[in-house]
Amino acid sequence: MEVGPNVRELQSSATMAVSALAKALKAQGRDIIDLGAGEPDFRTPDFAAQAGIASIVQGFTHYTDPAGLPRLREAIAGQLATRSQRPVDAAGVVVSTGAKQALFNAMFTLFGPGDEVLVPGPFWTSYPEQVKLARATPVVVPTTLEDHFKVTPDHLQRATTERTRGLLLNSPSNPTGAVYEHAELEALLRWAAERGIWVISDEIYGRLVYDMDTAPSVLDFEDGLLERVVLVDGPSKAFAMTGWRVGFSYCAPALAATFSALQSHVTSGAAAASQYAALAAYSDEPRVAHALQAMVEVFRRRRDRVVEQFERLLPEAAFSKPAGAFYQFFRIASYFADGRTGSVSFCRWLLETSGLAVVPGEAFGMDDYARLSFAAADEDINEGIRRLAEAVSPGQTVRS
Repeated sequence: MEVGPNVRELQSSATMAVSALAKALKAQGRDIIDLGAGEPDFRTPDFAAQAGIASIVQGFTHYTDPAGLPRLREAIAGQLATRSQRPVDAAGVVVSTGAKQALFNAMFTLFGPGDEVLVPGPFWTSYPEQVKLARATPVVVPTTLEDHFKVTPDHLQRATTERTRGLLLNSPSNPTGAVYEHAELEALLRWAAERGIWVISDEIYGRLVYDMDTAPSVLDFEDGLLERVVLVDGPSKAFAMTGWRVGFSYCAPALAATFSALQSHVTSGAAAASQYAALAAYSDEPRVAHALQAMVEVFRRRRDRVVEQFERLLPEAAFSKPAGAFYQFFRIASYFADGRTGSVSFCRWLLETSGLAVVPGEAFGMDDYARLSFAAADEDINEGIRRLAEAVSPGQTVRS
């Protein structure tokens, strides 16, 4: 079928594809363990869910302002101000249908034909595709395991041309769990500010960290470094609200107004019930912080268990210990054999022969890696790693 140039080179989400295949095999009666998911295996906090339900019962089911409920924008601004200890103008907040739409709003508004956008790799699978939807060119800036998968100003400078207009940052990172320290993030922001380059900072995993209280944010820095910065965040990961489809961006109010205008023609805004659920979460920090702390403690324990099991059972699967998010990104090149010459063929073989679903690193720009999610039940994680170890160690029985 002939399609237009806007989507001609668009690639579907590999993470969604792995999940779909795993579900199809489960439906056929196969014993499948799915460690490819990119969402917390926790319930939305009950008080937030009940607020969404109550909004429907009370008839709050009509259009909202395209930029979001004013009360929700104010609550988000208040929480950002509390966390960053700086004034935050609610006029700069635009609520969107998930953080993914907030990212798209920014890319489609700021970039266009002829522009280049720096995308540190490995990257979340949607970043380069959204850049291409904006008719711009993604320029992948590779990092290495030895760098702990973190980009530096020197990396960026080598990839910069006269057409460079943007930089995408993601900390904590999907897929690696890398977290930029304060000084590292400041150096990147200063480099971009000196060159007039837009920075889009995806901080959706910012409160899911294990070796510090919270990940450094772009809002931790002075105004002079933030004139060309867009912050993207939302309740999906930290508040286990992925299916509610709510996210937001924060930037200068004039730019936010453009995002709102764009959104008004694309989705009209996030669903009203979802916004009321998010409003409850952002308005009651003590209760949501309690739920978040409990979830982080579980993820920290799982992270430590996964690291221990990989070091013991999979010594050739090199990795950098994840400091945030809920992923283990590990090297699989030493396991390529019998026609398995890349991450896609390896992960398909693993799913079909061992019933374990992980995401091929090709989706994130590194074909000799794979991503395992520890946002799953403990028994599934343990059994999944056991199956992985047995699959790559033929003839050996492995105990987790």
